[in-house]
Amino acid sequence: MDSISIFLYALFIFCLFLMIWKIIDQRRHQTCYILDYQCYKPINDRMLSTRFCGEVIRRNKNLGLNEYKFLLKAIVSSGIGEQTYAPRMVFYGREECPTYHDGISEMDEFFHHSIDKLFKKTNIPPSLIDVLVVNISMLATIPSLSSRIINHYKLREDIKVYNLTGMGCSASLISINIVQNIFKIEKNKLALVVTSESLSPNWYSGNDRSMILANCLFRSGGCAILLTNKLDLKNKAMFKLKCLVRTHHGAKDESYNCCIQKEDDQGRTGFHLDKHLPKAATRAFVDNLKAISPKILPIRELLRFSVLSTIHRVLSQNFGKFGARRPMINLKTGVDHFCLHTGGKAVIDGIGANLNLSEYDLEPARMTLHRFGNTSASSLWYVLGYMEAKKRLKIGDKVFMISFGAGFKCNSCLWEVVRDLRDENVWEDCIDNYPPKTLENPFLEKYGWLQNEDPSTFYVPDDYVIP
Repeated sequence: MDSISIFLYALFIFCLFLMIWKIIDQRRHQTCYILDYQCYKPINDRMLSTRFCGEVIRRNKNLGLNEYKFLLKAIVSSGIGEQTYAPRMVFYGREECPTYHDGISEMDEFFHHSIDKLFKKTNIPPSLIDVLVVNISMLATIPSLSSRIINHYKLREDIKVYNLTGMGCSASLISINIVQNIFKIEKNKLALVVTSESLSPNWYSGNDRSMILANCLFRSGGCAILLTNKLDLKNKAMFKLKCLVRTHHGAKDESYNCCIQKEDDQGRTGFHLDKHLPKAATRAFVDNLKAISPKILPIRELLRFSVLSTIHRVLSQNFGKFGARRPMINLKTGVDHFCLHTGGKAVIDGIGANLNLSEYDLEPARMTLHRFGNTSASSLWYVLGYMEAKKRLKIGDKVFMISFGAGFKCNSCLWEVVRDLRDENVWEDCIDNYPPKTLENPFLEKYGWLQNEDPSTFYVPDDYVIP
């Protein structure tokens, strides 16, 4: 072999080595890590007691006796305790005529509490943030809420900014997906995700049953999350993103209309929850699982489920309903912990039944619903905080997050725990009380008699005071 051939061969090997190294290096920098997160806990003067909930319902003069009873029964069966939080305007009695300032001040309290704590906890100054993603679905301001954060913390002029509205309860994982995609093409970045919901301007004061239910379920909350793809920070990270899948059924009219903001017959704006919502959620959930299961489960489980499903289908076609139960995929073969959206007791029960989860698996979501209520897109992070506070999360554990939102959407992802988690969080002052031996329902004690009350005999005099 002559010298030129040797040179060309060596050059080829060198170029091949550089290509392989570039691919490996690029993938190393594409990994999305959570450095830390900070959930919001309002101060105690915004806590909703059983008595006050009844008073708030009663002072809605548009409610008839049956609607009044319906709401109290809904609270009884909601799974929500009496330590959840509401916007200040509810305590001021302005829920029927909230101001623009109510919405802004509600968000400012959350921003300054959670973002301040996050920067202090991680010792990362605001000037180092490269990407900001803010999702507040039901409050659009000019300038935007993201601009409000940039102005307050004096973030850099070249920061990448994304301000999301209308994404609903599944918006957290949409925000994470935006950051994930940026990390795939840009190295050494820090991203701040801010997720919450504005309840102040969206309180429904009418009497449409499909819309007043939202007042019972949604509570104040929020979370700020700091993410990075910097390799020199990965040893400080808490979680590593393994995969994320988004499913959107907005093209289906039934799914699109099942969870929507609209006006009632009297022109009052509210959030409509349709009777087709459970069906739409199930369809989106099944399609999302089909997409993410091959990414998170071992091959043996996929083969087992595929074989059993084929056998079940063949037997059903040849012998009709032969009594065998449809096979279920076992997510526990690839997942250690389940972080479920706290959309309500029925949502948690439904997911648990469909995935064959134990009470241990459902405990974080149930306790979060009881303590903080449905805090919309930020709910997942309170559930994650519960697992962390209970010392459940160990290095190498896989955490499966799943959320639902208007549109209709179902989004899910898998995180891997990458260090021991001993940090204090939003649960620190009450975690020893959970789970209680018996989950007390203060609403059941005061309003449980409504469960068997005949609507035709239900009467509340004008001077009645909630006991």
